[in-house]
Amino acid sequence: MPRICGVDIPKEKRIEISLTYIHGVGRAISGQILKIAQISSNVRAKDLTEEEIARLTTTIQKSHNVEGDLRREVAGNIKRHMDIGTYRGQRHKKGLPARGQSSKTNARTRKGPKRTVGVQRKK
Repeated sequence: MPRICGVDIPKEKRIEISLTYIHGVGRAISGQILKIAQISSNVRAKDLTEEEIARLTTTIQKSHNVEGDLRREVAGNIKRHMDIGTYRGQRHKKGLPARGQSSKTNARTRKGPKRTVGVQRKK
């Protein structure tokens, strides 16, 4: 299993798809990286040489913000919104959808499991 930028990428898949297992790399960026590193997109990850893996790693590190650095940057952006009190920051604090989605009936992923409010009887 080749290791690129601290991530074990699947060896049986084409390198173009395998690179998308790195946080911050999608299909489009994967194609750009392979073009810059001059590697065919049809090669399987297990067939890469050590030199090609080194070229991929340096290309990714030079041109793109990935994995830990990207996660830190995103977390910092969310924290900044929360600190300055923007609408998005308030939604993040409350654990609600931050991008304008309806939250009256759906949004269970952000809100968590439904809490039923029961009626109390008199004794």
